[in-house]
Amino acid sequence: MLQVENSALLVVDVQGKLAQMMHEQEQLFGNLEKMVRGAQVLGLPIIVTEQNPKGLGPTIPELAQFLPDTPSISKMSFSCCGNAEFMQAVKALGRRQLLMTGIETHICVYQTTRELLERGYEVEVVTDAVSSRTPANKAIGLQRMQEAGARMTSSEMALYELLQVAEGPQFKEILKLVK
Repeated sequence: MLQVENSALLVVDVQGKLAQMMHEQEQLFGNLEKMVRGAQVLGLPIIVTEQNPKGLGPTIPELAQFLPDTPSISKMSFSCCGNAEFMQAVKALGRRQLLMTGIETHICVYQTTRELLERGYEVEVVTDAVSSRTPANKAIGLQRMQEAGARMTSSEMALYELLQVAEGPQFKEILKLVK
C-alpha cells in the first residue's frame, strides 16, 4: 500500500503543443491537476520534468499554475533517469514509492518507469493521469510497464489509498478534488 511518508509524485513532460495532442486531453489535464493538488494536500514532494523545453515549450499553464514553487528539470533523454539532476532529486527525497504521471505513456513515462524499477523503486502508474497521442500507444505502454513490475492505479484510488481515513481536514480537501 502507498504510504504518505514514503511516496512522491512525478509529473513527466506535460508540455506545450504536445500536451494538446494527447488522447482524451481534458480528462488527462483534470486528473493531473487532481494528482498535483492532492499531493500538495497530503504533503507529498513533487518532481516535474520537461523534455527539450526549447523545442516543446514549458509545462502547460493549466498545470503550472498549481506548481509555482516547483522548478522543472529540463532533460533531453526520454527516460528521466538519464538526467543526473532528476536522479539526484529522486535520491534526495529518500522515498521508494513513486507515483508516475505524464506523457507520453509509451515513451518517456515507460522508459522512466522501467529504469526506476531496475533501480529498486516501487512505481505506481496513475493510468488516468498518463496519456499518448493514440489509445493504442497508451495501452501498449501500460502493458509493458505492468509486465516490468509497475503497479497500475487511478488518481482517485491513489489519493484515497494515501489518505487511509475518511475524516479530518485532508479528507475534506481530497473529497473536493475528486468530486
